[in-house]
Amino acid sequence: MCILLGGLMTMKTILIYSGGVDSTVLLYHLLADGYQVRCLGINYGQRHQRELDAAAEICRQLNVEYRIADLSAVRSLLSGSALTDDVAVPQGPYDTESMKQTVVPNRNMIMLSVAIGWAVRLKFDHVAYAAHAGDHAVYPDCRPEFAEAMDKAASLCDWHKVRIIRPFIDMTKTDIIRKGADLKVPFDKTWSCYMGGRVHCGKCGTCIERREAFKSAGVTDPTVYGD
Repeated sequence: MCILLGGLMTMKTILIYSGGVDSTVLLYHLLADGYQVRCLGINYGQRHQRELDAAAEICRQLNVEYRIADLSAVRSLLSGSALTDDVAVPQGPYDTESMKQTVVPNRNMIMLSVAIGWAVRLKFDHVAYAAHAGDHAVYPDCRPEFAEAMDKAASLCDWHKVRIIRPFIDMTKTDIIRKGADLKVPFDKTWSCYMGGRVHCGKCGTCIERREAFKSAGVTDPTVYGD
């Protein structure tokens, strides 16, 4: 559904929002482009639920509606990931094997399905998520082919057609950091660490990826790291 705002067409979008760097930059990108956005967080039993708090705080500051879908009951069905099980989170730089330990089976399809349902009920136009090029090698549900298939399914699942948008699908983490800097994203309020402590641990793969992306982007990293 489109609305007219000041004579301009405004698109209405549900954003799957984790409170991390990628989805926060996407939130700012959509708002800057004139989208009307509602944000959806997913509690799937992840150990780093600290990210949901970060998302809620950023949405409060932007006056954007934020809802959390509590799917924590499915945690036992999605076992096998360091993000949901009582096993050690991989530390050190991301490589293929360590990244595989953080795969939650079918996570993006589950998240997208909930978001699509909300979009259908509200008669919104789009569901957006922040998959990017750095995710393609290990996370199957971040590949362009997956996004295209979900886009097709979303347009067929109800008489009201919803489309899946993924503006960052060909961008690297470094590209996203640079875009966020241009958009004045408050990176210090975002959350990446899989450990879910008071501050970023600085040692897990996603913390190291975050650090390296800021460095390669030439953008000051405001993150407080535990190490």
